[in-house]
Amino acid sequence: MVFGQVVIGPPGSGKTTYCNGMSQFLSLIGRKVAVINLDPANDILPYECAINIEELIKLTDVMAEHSLGPNGGLVYCMDYLEKNIDWLQSKLEPLLKDHYLLFDFPGQVELFFLHSNAKNVIMKLIKNLNLRLTAVHLVDAHLCSDPGKYISALLLSLSTMLHLELPHVNVLSKIDLIESYGRLAFNLDFYTDVRDLSYLQDHLDQDPRAAKYRKLTKELCEVIENYSLVNFTTLDIQDKESVGNLVKLIDKSNGYIFAGIEASAVEFSKIAVRPVAWDYYRVAAVQEKYMKDEESFDVNDQ
Repeated sequence: MVFGQVVIGPPGSGKTTYCNGMSQFLSLIGRKVAVINLDPANDILPYECAINIEELIKLTDVMAEHSLGPNGGLVYCMDYLEKNIDWLQSKLEPLLKDHYLLFDFPGQVELFFLHSNAKNVIMKLIKNLNLRLTAVHLVDAHLCSDPGKYISALLLSLSTMLHLELPHVNVLSKIDLIESYGRLAFNLDFYTDVRDLSYLQDHLDQDPRAAKYRKLTKELCEVIENYSLVNFTTLDIQDKESVGNLVKLIDKSNGYIFAGIEASAVEFSKIAVRPVAWDYYRVAAVQEKYMKDEESFDVNDQ
């Protein structure tokens, strides 16, 4: 059985940087890692790529030949990959014996909650190659500073979870830059645990652009809360402890830790990483490290 991650998220959320940093971390703890680039728009790769979709199809060629824009071109490329899944499977087969796989997917969000091609590619690989994959959905942490964008990120995360039907970990990436676009209205655990979203309403009402969408926003928040599926962990890809805790969470979700508990323990003994327990105290530690507290407050105090 082969384990790995499906790395997805909106453009700019840090997927390629994540794959680079994660591959280095996993190599550090003794795993053989293969990064598979399935983003035909990603022509500058900071990591060593084991398989590159550009060997099969290039976005620039598709756009020129079919007079498509970037979004239409990416949909075409995913459709083409699905129809030529044998090419990808043949490339993967030599890696299945002893590699941990990282799939770097495109950032076009429609591919993961609207179109079925990317999902079909993943499901065929799981079925035909006996893969155990976890979807790692990256969301830029600075979106938390804008209530409207945060709700949009929640809705995107929920839609993606329901569409892909994979073990799923939502990640607030670039947590070290979380306040780069403004202070947070609440403590960090409000955003990671997805607390009572009605507390955001007052802040949304202060934005004149959101006033006429008040009822729609309220209904969307209720949909998110009724499903009660979305929460987040945090990540600073340059922080060894942050990456290590995320790896432990992913290993639990796809079963890696249960397939080789002793080996996993040996791996993590090579680095200093505290046990992962995503509770209030660890969130508070992340907040203390990366955020200023003067203006944030806990909804539990209301």
